[in-house]
Parts: sequence; structure tokens; C-alpha cells
Amino acid sequence: MAEALERHTMVKTSAAAWTAVMARHPEFAEHVIIEGWVRADRPLIVRRPGCSDPAGKIPLGLPLPPSHGKRRIAIALDAGEIIEHKPPPLLADAAASAPSAWQDTIDRLLRLCPETRTFGSLAWQHLTGLPYLSDHSDLDLLWPARATGQASTLPFEIADIARLAPMRLDGEIICTAGGVQWRELTGADADDVLVKRQSGVHSMTRAAFLAGGTP
Repeated sequence: MAEALERHTMVKTSAAAWTAVMARHPEFAEHVIIEGWVRADRPLIVRRPGCSDPAGKIPLGLPLPPSHGKRRIAIALDAGEIIEHKPPPLLADAAASAPSAWQDTIDRLLRLCPETRTFGSLAWQHLTGLPYLSDHSDLDLLWPARATGQASTLPFEIADIARLAPMRLDGEIICTAGGVQWRELTGADADDVLVKRQSGVHSMTRAAFLAGGTP
């Protein structure tokens, strides 16, 4: 796999690679759900690298459901051990796994940007069939600004939906430079925002980010 994988990419690994992971991390053996994760055809998610991650490997995460303590498992794999990679699921596809109280808000979000993707509890419940959602769950989203053609107004349109939503709307608007937490983008054009990429965090003005600039 020659291309770099950005944050939030969903990946799958081979059974042999997962057996090797379990051998490197014997502490995982006390959690049957972890041992059987790949056998159940469940994905991992690309995360930003940490100080302890080996150079040259792809940092991955496995967030366990609340029934298993919501523990976040961090591992790193060689690129050759990844057999499939996909973007996080479309909100439209995951919507069927959402609580009924969320449906009106999801409908509004999809009218605003049909290409919206989700990566948090709703995504994991949709992808695994395990119970991740609770009464206190956020709805974690990724909005591709290029898909709307209205990048400058998108943060304010999200804010209008968030004011009436029964859950907290969290997540990032994605432009050429990377992703910015959507609430940061409701400020003035000259305000600095933090842009997150797999390679690190950068600062640039709101106007430059939404115009498609790079740090």
C-alpha cells in the first residue's frame, strides 16, 4: 500500500498479522473480544502517531464498546499487514443504526451535505453490530467542504442544526489542508484555527483554510 493513510481511515488486517499482534501484547488475551476482533471481520481505525509508536508503522486504534470499559487499544502495523482500507462510513449508510431521536437531525445533516461521514460511536455500532451508543453519545462527523461548494457558510449551517439537535455534534470540516473542528470555523476570517493531519497539527487562518490553502 503505497499511499499514506489519513486519520479516520478504516482498515482490516490479516488473521496472521492479528495473531502476531496478540503475541506481542499478551495483556490483550484477557479480553476475548480483542482476540476475536479480526476473525469477526471488524475494522481498526487509523489514528495520529504517538511518541511510543515505532517509526515506519501505521498507528491504529480499536475503541472497545462501553460494555468492555470503553478502553482504547493502540497498536501499530506494517503497511503490508493491512489488506483493506476504506474511508469511514457515510452518515447515510450508518443512519439506520442511530436512535430514533437522532433521525430528524441526521436528515437535516444529509440535506446539508450528503457526503458527510461518521467515525465515532455511531460508526462503530454500524460497522460491528456491537452496542456503542448510549444516551450520552456524541455524533462524530466529517464534512468534506469541497462536496458542498459552500465552504465558507458550512460551519454556520452546522451550528444552526446543532442548536436543535438532541445530541452533541462533534467532528471536523475537511479541506485540502486537513481537518478543523467545526466550531473553530465559526469565528472571523483572520482567526487562527488548528488543522489536523496524519503528519501533525498546523495553524492557519480560517479564511485560508476554507479557501483550500495549505499550511
